[in-house]
Amino acid sequence: EGRGSSAGPCQPRRGGAIVTDGATPGAASTEAAGRADYAKSVVGELGQVDRAVYGAIADTPTPLLDEPMRRLSNAANFSKLWFGIGAGVALVGGRRGRRAAVTGLVSIGVTSAVVNQGVKRMANRKRPDRTGEDVPEERYVHMPKSTSFPSGHSASAFAFANSVGALVPALSVPLHFLAGAVAYSRVHTGVHYPGDVIIGALIGSAIGDLVVSGEAWWMRRRKRSHA
Repeated sequence: EGRGSSAGPCQPRRGGAIVTDGATPGAASTEAAGRADYAKSVVGELGQVDRAVYGAIADTPTPLLDEPMRRLSNAANFSKLWFGIGAGVALVGGRRGRRAAVTGLVSIGVTSAVVNQGVKRMANRKRPDRTGEDVPEERYVHMPKSTSFPSGHSASAFAFANSVGALVPALSVPLHFLAGAVAYSRVHTGVHYPGDVIIGALIGSAIGDLVVSGEAWWMRRRKRSHA
């Protein structure tokens, strides 16, 4: 009686594995490999676009922008620009300004740790060859020894802009404009690819938002404890 019975839609296989009708381990492996190859191809094409945009910026003569971009990029080294703005906001902005300044600087600290100690080490992308790409020497700033992806300058800039802008809305637009200019300056001076600064901006924005949310939660908890 057992010889003529069917095992149903799922067939037991040797070793205890069960495979549904129409699927085999070989087919699943092939499908996974195909997806991996597709993802690798997409990343490769995005890298080509990234390098092409970098090369186009390098090849475009911009004598009026070169010096301002170089100065702006240097001003943002070690977040000096943002520390200065934070001090000004704290000085003239009253209690809200001091709160915004502290939140902005905390956002920079968290972002720097995540980017420099985490993402950069995992990505391990080499810096652009600005000599090979003929970036004009008038644009040159110090080429960092750290890896390229993502841009720490861009991440810190947008972390500060998002967090301070959330607490002082009147500063949101000018701070984001300045953050975008800092991010672009890193490509203009040849030390980053466009993709580095875009991803850096996204990471910094996300961390800035998280720090603001965390600060708001802590303030609510503090108020309840004193109620």
